[in-house]
Amino acid sequence: LEVLVNDSLLLNVVLDARLQSKVGVDDGEKVRVRHILVKHKDSRRPSSWKEKVITRTKEEAADEVEQFRQQILAHEKSEWESVFSHLAKEESHCSSYQREGDLGEFPRGKMQPPFEAASFALKIGDVSGLVYSDSGVHIIYRVA
Repeated sequence: LEVLVNDSLLLNVVLDARLQSKVGVDDGEKVRVRHILVKHKDSRRPSSWKEKVITRTKEEAADEVEQFRQQILAHEKSEWESVFSHLAKEESHCSSYQREGDLGEFPRGKMQPPFEAASFALKIGDVSGLVYSDSGVHIIYRVA
């Protein structure tokens, strides 16, 4: 997985064998997250409610998402979910913008592997680094 971590260093995160074996396997565990998605021209569907035709590069999408992430992290942690929700409603390219980025609860095996792995790796109340999937570039806030 490619993930942008706290100090904005791009790292290849190597998941331990235990976590790798769980990706995509429904073990009964569920998470609930909000996310912000910014699509780029190489996304699997390069259009959204915000933009009919998306022309930004993957790097430009990553820059946008990192700016949103920094806006969230600039607040007290107790305010992160509220700030995240507002940004998701205004900025996310996913149709979940209507629910302030809330994807509801989901088990393993229902989301794209990088998104799933990042969602399950987060602690409740934390914001991810950048997560790259076929849909685009995300940040994730774990609700439950």
